[in-house]
Amino acid sequence: MASSVWPRLAYSAALYALSPLIGWRIWREQVPTHSRLQRLGLRLEPLPPAPRIWLHCASVGEVRAARPLIEALLARYPAHSLLLTTMTATGAEQSQALISEQTPSDQARLTHRFLPLDFPGAARRFVRSVQPELAILFETELWPNLIHACRQQGVPVAVVNGRLSPRAFKRYQRLRPLMASLLAEISWLAAKSSADAKRFNALGCSTEITRIVGSLKFELASQEKAIEDSERLLHSWGERPVWVAGSTRDGEEALLLEAHRQVLARYPDALLVLVPRHPQRFDEAAKLCKTEGWALSRRSQQQPVRAQTQVYLGDTLGELAMLYAAGSVAFVGGSLVPLGGHNVLEPAALGRPVLSGPSIENFADVAEPLQAVGALTLVDSPDTLADALAGYFANPEHAQQAGRAGCAAIETQKGALARTLTGLEALLPR
Repeated sequence: MASSVWPRLAYSAALYALSPLIGWRIWREQVPTHSRLQRLGLRLEPLPPAPRIWLHCASVGEVRAARPLIEALLARYPAHSLLLTTMTATGAEQSQALISEQTPSDQARLTHRFLPLDFPGAARRFVRSVQPELAILFETELWPNLIHACRQQGVPVAVVNGRLSPRAFKRYQRLRPLMASLLAEISWLAAKSSADAKRFNALGCSTEITRIVGSLKFELASQEKAIEDSERLLHSWGERPVWVAGSTRDGEEALLLEAHRQVLARYPDALLVLVPRHPQRFDEAAKLCKTEGWALSRRSQQQPVRAQTQVYLGDTLGELAMLYAAGSVAFVGGSLVPLGGHNVLEPAALGRPVLSGPSIENFADVAEPLQAVGALTLVDSPDTLADALAGYFANPEHAQQAGRAGCAAIETQKGALARTLTGLEALLPR
């Protein structure tokens, strides 16, 4: 037992040493409605009455993916309240949007807070204050001191939609003693795939508590509202070829604009809807477009799309699904640069053919079923991206067929939510 303590103590010492840098970064990740002292496990506003379930997601993408689970937990445990925590400000805003879309009774039971930094004292204060009956960590949100504080308070800890990319696995292998001690305090781990399960087991997670349940990302919420809202956009834009590049990252917009330049040579009225992943880069993307001489309209400034508009910047939060639905083809970013990609299921669920760069290792498990049916195509340069877009614009029937195939593939992959809820019920009976 003593040997398992030292890795966590060494980790905590390193965290304290890095605290100025961490504090500066977290200082920026803030929303006006939340005190920064929440990062230290302090100033936690009153929560709905116990009993309580705590679910932690890192940021926007994880909150979106967790939505079916959140709504299922609210329905399955009507006597419980649910606390949702995130690390980022955009995650907080996505959480507030999710809460606002619930029924009034569920809004009263669902709250959001920032997760404290993983210092031992902050972790203990947070767990004592929240007093959850069950802690649920989404994907790879593995915080040693928070998990240890839960175990000290007798709170079972579950990891759901557990994933470890090959790149993350290599990093964690260097910290195997810490990971082994951390994973020994997990009560149940629901892995997305057999490959993820094997990686967790190789780091020290017991095979007895590991289950392969599939990806919760296939359990997408209804897209009807996004489609309805997109139809109003399309009506104002008129008949023109539209493609949407979502969740784009630094260094990627320039490549996408080059592809759009080639598309315009073949389809002069084509429109690119550009949606950067992070709000702090909205102005940067706008500046790039203006510097290169593009006819730009910004959604945040309510600038209309006119006949001469070439690029429409989707610089708002919570509207990516609607913007994806407004296009006839979608490109998912973080993939033409070596960052591992983003969620290709979001546009596929809207019936859109999907394009992605080659760097998609973070979403390989959800990408494979789409690739198998021709709903997802990988491109490796502006030239190949432009060719793929032109191919879909030239053959709308082919684009619709690929979109339908993607929707069908998603339906065949569902079931992870039911299996996850069954596993959680062993830790928190209804």
